[in-house]
Amino acid sequence: MNFENLLIEVGTEELPPKSLRKLAESFLSNFTDELKKAELNFESAVWHAAPRRLAICVNQLVLAQADKVVEKRGPAVAQAFDADGNPTKAAMGWARGNGITVEQAGRLKTDKGEWLLHQAKVVGVETKSLIAAMAQRSLDKLPIPKPMRWGNNTTQFIRPVHTVTMLLGSEIVAGELLGIKSDRVIRGHRFMGQASFELDHADNYLSALKEKGKVLADYEVRKAIIKTDAEAAAAKIGGIADLENELLEEVCSLVEWPVVLTANFEEKFLDVPTEALVYTMKGDQKYFPVFDKAGQLMPHFIFVTNIESKDPQQIIAGNEKVVRPRLADAEFFFETDKKTSLEARLTSLETVIFQKQLGTIKQRVERISAMAGFIASSIGANAEEASRAGLLSKSDLMTNMVMEFTDLQGTMGMHYARLNGETEAVALALQEQYKPKFSGDTVPTAAISVCVALAEKLDTLVGIFGIGQAPKGAADPFALRRAAIGILRICVENNLPLDLVDLIAKAQELHGSNLSNDTTAEQVLEFFMGRFRAWYQDQGVSVDVILAVLARRPTSPADFDSRIKAVAHFRTLEQALALAAANKRVSNILAKVKGDIPASIDASLLTETAEKALAEKLKELQPKLAPLFASANYQEALALLADLRESVDTFFEDVMVMVDDEALKNNRLALLSSLREQFLHAADISLLQ
Repeated sequence: MNFENLLIEVGTEELPPKSLRKLAESFLSNFTDELKKAELNFESAVWHAAPRRLAICVNQLVLAQADKVVEKRGPAVAQAFDADGNPTKAAMGWARGNGITVEQAGRLKTDKGEWLLHQAKVVGVETKSLIAAMAQRSLDKLPIPKPMRWGNNTTQFIRPVHTVTMLLGSEIVAGELLGIKSDRVIRGHRFMGQASFELDHADNYLSALKEKGKVLADYEVRKAIIKTDAEAAAAKIGGIADLENELLEEVCSLVEWPVVLTANFEEKFLDVPTEALVYTMKGDQKYFPVFDKAGQLMPHFIFVTNIESKDPQQIIAGNEKVVRPRLADAEFFFETDKKTSLEARLTSLETVIFQKQLGTIKQRVERISAMAGFIASSIGANAEEASRAGLLSKSDLMTNMVMEFTDLQGTMGMHYARLNGETEAVALALQEQYKPKFSGDTVPTAAISVCVALAEKLDTLVGIFGIGQAPKGAADPFALRRAAIGILRICVENNLPLDLVDLIAKAQELHGSNLSNDTTAEQVLEFFMGRFRAWYQDQGVSVDVILAVLARRPTSPADFDSRIKAVAHFRTLEQALALAAANKRVSNILAKVKGDIPASIDASLLTETAEKALAEKLKELQPKLAPLFASANYQEALALLADLRESVDTFFEDVMVMVDDEALKNNRLALLSSLREQFLHAADISLLQ
């Protein structure tokens, strides 16, 4: 048999659940890369992972490398022999290095000359002699931020290692991984099945673990069981389980033999805001909350245990007992917080520093309030409500609930605002001020929410740049890149008539003497321009399209987006590349001109048919283009300009621009300048490729 299946399993202490999939995928990727480098063919490879093991299975792995002939070229024949035909030192040294004499060397003739050549047969190495070293290199490359040592070992890994099993078919692969010798011993479940057993063949890994060890090592099978059983359990009580994938993955990574159970909590806790209860169940206990069909939280939760119990009611009761004090804490914090309004908490914000040079959080909310009001006036929103929301935006940071459950900042502000009698727009703005929180998150669309979200991010961005702490390299401790992208997205996706220059200037004015950086405005604007490029590249927009728009430096995000879409569409037109090339030619011609170019075209100096036709076409288009550019309808404008292709091509074929007659030359330059100016209203399309 020339092929066999390979198993490599590393048995460990419990691995970090949030990293389990990443570790397993990386192990597989690293090892298959090693196989390819070693020219060892295989049919397929998969990873398996459970809390106490990482494994990879390679199917139909070739048992030895193929023999091959390696050609080793030596010095050119002209340099290999002296005038008397004797081998030179270079030739003899090369031959000696290959274990032959110069006389035994062959010749390689090409159209560029002749060289000495040795064809060495390399016998393929047995696969089993390579596996251990390849596996160790693969483990060494795993993404482990903080490796640990255990016992008296100098070996480091993410968790202590107890067993290593490397089987090629039924044969043990000799070697060590992480200081542990390879054997056929596999550890089972901690509390069920056999504590350990010997595996007879790589093919039996999953079945033997399931039957003897009570371990489901197939990660995806485990995850599917949890999902299916949890959905069924929720349906049984008339609800829908909140099976967020991130939590589902974490729970799957915590158990080897999943058993899904349903438990309850007291209905009185439903008076506490749902988000706090869900946060407690999901974040602290790894439970799945259950909602009814109307989206209301039910007094039930679903959890996954790692053992099959003869009396599951005992496990259910234990989990109900554990979660109750957590929910009671949330209830107590909520009831206590309700006694003090958000407005009354403003004074306490004076005791908390936002940033040493930028003042307290109280000073920060006053700036956010003023900035939100300014933005509201600019977009036709209620400035009074925006200012009010900005002022209250950080008050919930001083509540017991947020101090205990920090991820609920903003959300609890919304609930408390409603209880305090604030308008719904103000309450919603307190929750949505941090959006978008991550890539792919939605942006706020309600007017007051938009104002506060923009103001909150602008205050941070301008303030941090203003004290000289702009991001450097990959470091971005204040998440300014995320803030900038958030501002751009909010403006673009809501099509807001806002200009970055105005927003930056207002934020800078509100910071006043806090700022020590004299070039704050310029640096922040340049930072936004860089974020434009990164954002559109992530969306798959061609770099040349982005550069064409960036060349015009539009500072309104909505306007920038309109130009991007227009140029991207223009680039798909048949005429685009020819007009881009023509614009580049025009740009080069105009760049070499010394002195001023006439502002207008003198029709009496148009002598050639081609230049008359181009001038006439431009004159005809300009009244149509002006309103399109004024309304930022760049796509339709560029579509009209695409009709100029034939006239432009004919002009360059038939007309000499740089003639001796100064008047004719300047008039033709004016014509080209007018042509280019029309395109530049949208973008510099000469940069398109």
